[in-house]
Amino acid sequence: MIKQDTKLESEGAEFLVLGHLLINGIFCYKAYVNFPGYDLIAVNVETGKIAKIQVKSRWATNYDKSFPIKNFNSDFVIHVALNRGYRFGRKQKHESDGVKLPDIYIFPTQMVKEAKYENSEWGKIKMVSIPDYLSYKENWNLIKSFLG
Repeated sequence: MIKQDTKLESEGAEFLVLGHLLINGIFCYKAYVNFPGYDLIAVNVETGKIAKIQVKSRWATNYDKSFPIKNFNSDFVIHVALNRGYRFGRKQKHESDGVKLPDIYIFPTQMVKEAKYENSEWGKIKMVSIPDYLSYKENWNLIKSFLG
C-alpha cells in the first residue's frame, strides 16, 4: 500500500482543535512549526498558566484506533479521528463512503505515555490501552481545569 500524503489533513486537525478550544472559552494559539512535542498553546490569561498541546490525527474512518507518538513534551495529547473515508482492510460493501464528522479525544500526556505499546518501534498508542478512553471524547474540561 502506498503511503498516503495527509499533511494537509493533519494541519486541518490542528486548526479544528484550535477552533474547538476557542469556542469552549479556552484562549489558545498555534505554535510555530517545528516546536518539538506540541502544536498548540492554551493559556489562562488571568494567571499566565499554559498548557502545551500535541495534536495527533488519523485520516481513515476504519483505522485501528491507534496513533504514533515519540515526543511526550506536552501537557495534553489530543487525538483527532478525521473519519475521511475507508482505507484499510479488505474492500467491503459499505452503506456509505465512511466520511463522517471527526471524533476528538483529549488525553493527559502522562496517560498516553503509560499506554505506549512496548513492542512498537515508532511509539504506537492503542486507545483501548487507555483506561475508559471513551470518557475523554470531547472532554475540554480537562484543559480548563488544568489551566485553573
